[in-house]
Amino acid sequence: MNRRLLILFCATVLLSGCQSLQKFMSRDLEDEDFVIGQLYVDEVVRETPVIARRVATPKEKESGKTNALGLAYSPDDNAALYETVNEWLGVPYKYGGSDRNGIDCSAFVGVVYRKVYGINLHRTSNDMLRDVDLIGRSQLREGDILFFTNSKGKVSHVGVYLKDNLFAHSSTSNGVSVSNLNDTYWQKHFYKGGRAK
Repeated sequence: MNRRLLILFCATVLLSGCQSLQKFMSRDLEDEDFVIGQLYVDEVVRETPVIARRVATPKEKESGKTNALGLAYSPDDNAALYETVNEWLGVPYKYGGSDRNGIDCSAFVGVVYRKVYGINLHRTSNDMLRDVDLIGRSQLREGDILFFTNSKGKVSHVGVYLKDNLFAHSSTSNGVSVSNLNDTYWQKHFYKGGRAK
């Protein structure tokens, strides 16, 4: 009889624990990355960025042939975008960070979009999918958001497309930097581009 009571007690505890966990996980939580843990966390990426630290602006170089990142200038370039990215270059990566002491990828994209376009985006890379219309790589244009998956196939990283296959982002290995979309890692993990609604 005592054994049956013990089994019944354990089953009750386990079921109530499962129900509590299910209730907790079903809540609409703002910072999904923190709750789900490593599922959406940026992976450590070993790549050599194209630009890893702030560059002298055209005014500092006294040359009108390059934009704020030292890239070939076009009259169609959004000067505010290149200047904003340049201001953040070299800031280290920090998961959950959102300032110059350390910033993660989604916070960086959020800062750029607020300053350059006056648009507030969702805080996490996965949630930013709700802020955009998805587009293919061949449709990318300056300012589009790039979405990348991790090894689990989940959207876990975002960046801002510049031009000529270059994009700005905060990577785990290099912090805020400019990388090439043709890099083997980024080609493999590229999911979609997104244009803000």
